[in-house]
Amino acid sequence: MAMDDRLAELNPKPRTCVVLGGRGFLGRSLVLRLLNIGKWIVRVADSTQSLQLDPSERDSLLSQALSSGRASLHGVDVRDTSQIIAAIEGSSVVFYLDGDDLPTHDFCQCYMIVVQGAKNVISACRDCKVRRLIYNSSADVVFDGSKDILNGDESLAYPWKFDDMLSDLKAQAESLILHSNDIDGLLTCVLRPSNVFGPGDTHLVPFFVNLAKSGWGKFIIGSGENMSDFTYVENVTLAHICAEEALEFRMVSAAGKAFFITNLEPANFWVFVLLILECLGCQRPLLKVPAKMAWYTLLFIKRVSEKYGKIKYNNLMSAHYIQLASRSRTFDCTAAQNQIGYSPVVSLEEGVKLTVQSFSNIARNSSIPTFRNFNEESKVEKLLGSGEVADILLWRDEKKTFTYFLALSMLYYWFFLSGRTFASSLSKLLLLVSFGLYGYGILPPKMLGFTLKTLSLSCFEIPEMVVKEKIATIAYLWNRGVCYLRLLAQGDGWYIFFKFAASFFFLKLILSHASTVSLGVALVLAFTLFFVCEQYESEIDGLAKLLFNRFISVSGSLRTNVPASVQQYLQKRGILHHDKGAATVKHQK
Repeated sequence: MAMDDRLAELNPKPRTCVVLGGRGFLGRSLVLRLLNIGKWIVRVADSTQSLQLDPSERDSLLSQALSSGRASLHGVDVRDTSQIIAAIEGSSVVFYLDGDDLPTHDFCQCYMIVVQGAKNVISACRDCKVRRLIYNSSADVVFDGSKDILNGDESLAYPWKFDDMLSDLKAQAESLILHSNDIDGLLTCVLRPSNVFGPGDTHLVPFFVNLAKSGWGKFIIGSGENMSDFTYVENVTLAHICAEEALEFRMVSAAGKAFFITNLEPANFWVFVLLILECLGCQRPLLKVPAKMAWYTLLFIKRVSEKYGKIKYNNLMSAHYIQLASRSRTFDCTAAQNQIGYSPVVSLEEGVKLTVQSFSNIARNSSIPTFRNFNEESKVEKLLGSGEVADILLWRDEKKTFTYFLALSMLYYWFFLSGRTFASSLSKLLLLVSFGLYGYGILPPKMLGFTLKTLSLSCFEIPEMVVKEKIATIAYLWNRGVCYLRLLAQGDGWYIFFKFAASFFFLKLILSHASTVSLGVALVLAFTLFFVCEQYESEIDGLAKLLFNRFISVSGSLRTNVPASVQQYLQKRGILHHDKGAATVKHQK
C-alpha cells in the first residue's frame, strides 16, 4: 500500500476520477480500491440497468461513499457522446472498462459499444480536457490460436485474423486509444490483463462451472500440458492505479503504450481449472481429446444444429475456448514492472483461495455433478481385481490402454474377420512372428544412428513362480467346479443351479451363429463399460437402490396377496415361514 500512501501525500486535495463500466466485475474492484485510497471523488458510470446496488452492498464502502458524496452513480451509454460528457466533465482521469454484458451474438451492437464507444470516449475526453485515459483491454488481442505464445512481450503485433469477435473489436478499440495519445493534451495507456479471476467473477469461474455441468466438462482438450497466465482481480486494479500514477508523474515511460498484466506466476492451464473445480466440488475433466478432434466435432455439431435444428448447440464450447484450452499463453510483464511500477500484491494461490471462498454457494448446489475422489478404490476397480487389468480397462494410462485395445482389435480381425479358419490364422500368425524374430536377430547392432537392443533368452522364459501360481489357480478353479457339480448331483442349492443354467445359456448364445459379433461387442464394451460405470458410480448406485426398494415394495405386496393354499404349499416346501404372523420368503443358500 506504499504507493497509495505516496499518492495521498502528493495530492492532499481530492481529485475526481471516472470509472466507465464501474458496475462490472473489474469495475467494482477498481472503485473500491480508489475509495480505499481516500483521496479520490469517484464517479461510477455504467448502463442504467447496472446502477442498482445489490443487497450485499447496502452497508458497504460504496454505499457509505455515496451517502457522504465521495462517490456518485451515473447512467452512461457509451454510444451516446453527450452522456459521456455529462459523466466525465471536470474529472482528471478516466478509467475505461468494457461492460460484462456485451451482446456477443450481435456483431453490429457489439461493434457500436466497443469500437464506436472507444471513439466517443476519446472525443469526450478531448472536449472535457481530461488529462489521462486508461483503457482495460485483454491479452487476447495478440492471440489468434494458430500458435503458442511463450513469454510474449509488447512487441507482438496484432494478428491478421481473429477467430474471436470480441478480441478483434478490443484490438481495434485499444489501437484507437493508443493512437490518440498526446493529442489535445490527452495521455493514454492500455492494460492487457490475462485471464482475470476473483470474487464476483462473472466470466472465467462461472464459465468453468457451467462447462463442468455440461457434457463438455469431462474433456481435457489437447495434451493438457499447456501453460497460461492468470491474474487476480486486485492485481489488475492495482495495475490501473500504477498506470494512472505513471501518467501523472512519469509521462514519457507509460504514455501511448500497452502493457501485459499477469500474476507473474505461469501455471498449467488444466491444473488451474482442476484446482478451481475440485475446490468447488464440481466434476473434473478426465478424458484427453485432441484439439483438432474437438474442433471438428464442434464444427459438425454447429452445422447440423444450424441446418436441422434437432441438435442443441452449446455456446459454451467455442473455437476460441478450444484454442485457449489447448495452447500455451504466457506473457512477460517486465515493461509493466519497469515503466509503471506494477508488482502483484496477491499470489496466485491466495487468489484461488479467496475466489473459491466467494463461490462457496456453488459447492452447496446439489444440481452440479460432483467429482469422485480417485485416491479411493472404486467398486469397479475392486471387481476387476485392482491390478494391471483394472488399470488397463479403466484407462489409467491412455497410451497403454489404447495399445492393448489396438492389439486385441488386430487379433480379433486376424482370427474372426479375415475369413480364414482358426487353425490357419494361428499358423500364419506364428509364421509371421518367426520371420519377425529371425529378421530382428540378423539386424546389425546399430542402424541409421540407432542402437538396437538384442533380445535375451529371459524375454521368452516364464518364471517358475509364475508357472506355479497359474497351475495353482487352475487347480483351485477345477476343485471349485467339482464342488459345484457335487452339490448339483445331490439336488442342493437352487442358487447354484440357476447360476449354472444362466451361464450355460449365455455361453450358448455367444457360441451360436452370432459369436463373431458377440466377441466384437464384448471387446468394445470391456474398454468402455467399466470406465463409464466408474465415472457414474454414484448415479448407478442411486438407480440400483431405487430399483431394489421398488422390488422390495412389489414383493411385499405380492406376499400379502398370496392365496392361503399357495402359502401352505410353500411352507411345506420350506420356501415360506411365518414371522410374527406374516408369511415371508425363505432365502435359499
